[in-house]
Amino acid sequence: MIEYTQEDIKRLVSSFFNIIEIEISLSKMKFYINDRDFKTKFVEITQELEEKNFFCTLEKKLDNTILIISKLPPAKKRRWLSKTWIPRILFVVTVCFVLIDGFYRTVGVNRLAEIGDPFAVAILYAWALMGILGVHEAGHLIAAKWHKIKTTWPYFIPGVPIYGIPTFGAFIQSRGLTVNRDILFDIAIAGPIAGLVVAIVVAVFGVYTSPIIDNELAEQLFGTSQLMEMNENIIMKIIIIAFEKDGANVQLVMSPIMFAAWLGFLITFLNLLPAWQLDGGHLARVIFGKKWHRIATYASMGVLVLLNYWMMAILILILSSRSKDTQPLDDISPLSNNRKIMYIGVIILAILCAPLPSSFLS
Repeated sequence: MIEYTQEDIKRLVSSFFNIIEIEISLSKMKFYINDRDFKTKFVEITQELEEKNFFCTLEKKLDNTILIISKLPPAKKRRWLSKTWIPRILFVVTVCFVLIDGFYRTVGVNRLAEIGDPFAVAILYAWALMGILGVHEAGHLIAAKWHKIKTTWPYFIPGVPIYGIPTFGAFIQSRGLTVNRDILFDIAIAGPIAGLVVAIVVAVFGVYTSPIIDNELAEQLFGTSQLMEMNENIIMKIIIIAFEKDGANVQLVMSPIMFAAWLGFLITFLNLLPAWQLDGGHLARVIFGKKWHRIATYASMGVLVLLNYWMMAILILILSSRSKDTQPLDDISPLSNNRKIMYIGVIILAILCAPLPSSFLS
């Protein structure tokens, strides 16, 4: 690769912007530019500079717009994340945990009402749950590829089957530069929306195939802890009502497929919270800025405590105190109006997916 000289960089910048003044130091070059329409041009020059191992940022100082170009620092590789076989192993382990969890959940439901062969239902359960998570991550990958941002493959996180949840979700790691607020917004929102669509489809099938038992038997099972009451979300409640499985004299037993949908809604809700480095946290960062993003993080922890998700609230508190701010290179160009309107929809979706106490929806 041919190294860019200072003269090369000057020619490149001048081909995009009207330069007023240049300041050069050992570590960076500052270009004072006079260009109102710099948002799109900045994306193009950033992508070109990244190929030459440079990056640039935009700053606003009084009435001046300053383009700062520096050499990209050597990438800090996390050894375990840099191994290409790690995502594959984690995926296989997560699928195995989901299959085990699905098998035992089916056995438990079959004691109350026959829903099918445990092996067959476990496979369907794995397809449903991994499908929700996989499509969620695919949404991020597609949006990142659309904006020419390099990422890793998804890392699925195994959970605790049988006694808890079989997976704690998945994540991808960015290997490129997040240029502006619009791009950060698009990548963040794509995952939850994609995963939610699949979760709704799974919920329809799960509710339809879930058995119902009479209240007398249900009360006995509740008394012996063989049946547990789960928090509901509004979307799931609407589907249950649509299939007329919310009668006064019956109790719906959650099948493994319905549980996969319930977990999908929970993951979507958690991801849409305007907290930390969650998808919703990235959305809040680009809309409200750094200060209000931090306030929103604490507010989200309060919501989790109210919903009795103490552990998640504590985890966000610990991680948010140690993580850096996700600041795009161009943090002065405003988010587009269409995306601001879309965020209202995000808030509505978060409410619809929230695991609310059953008494609230009864």
